[in-house]
Order: sequence, then C-alpha cells, then structure tokens
Amino acid sequence: TMNVEHEISLLVEEIRRLGTKNADGRVSVKFGVLFADEKCANLFEALVGTLKAAKRRKIVTYQGELLLQGVHDNVDIMLLQD
Repeated sequence: TMNVEHEISLLVEEIRRLGTKNADGRVSVKFGVLFADEKCANLFEALVGTLKAAKRRKIVTYQGELLLQGVHDNVDIMLLQD
C-alpha cells in the first residue's frame, strides 16, 4: 500500500488539475468529477478513504462524512491548503 501522505499529495494535485478556483481563490471540484476521472480511478485504490484522511488532516473539506458515487456526485471538495 502507498503511504497516506503520498496519496494525499496526489489527491491535491488531481483536485488542482480537475477543479476550478472560486471567488475567494480556493480550488474545488465535484466529487463526481473526481470519481469519474480515469487518471484518478487508476491512481487511487480507495478514493473515499484518501478523501477522509485528507479531511482529517484539514487539507480538504466537504459536506458529510462518507461520499458515495452517484448520491454525492455534486458535493464540492475544497482544497484548504495551497
């Protein structure tokens, strides 16, 4: 298994690649966009787990605890760090 810090740094890169900057300069991406992306699908064995770990470390934020594909496709995942 990859180490969590490394997975989170990859996640941050992917959010930057797929996301858009909002009015206050923070980058965010919809969970559905991240989940459906082919590169992300290949990179992350457990995208949801990586997101949870990143959220615990205050690197990203999003509404709710567990994100499920389909149900939460429109949930914004926001980068808290640059």
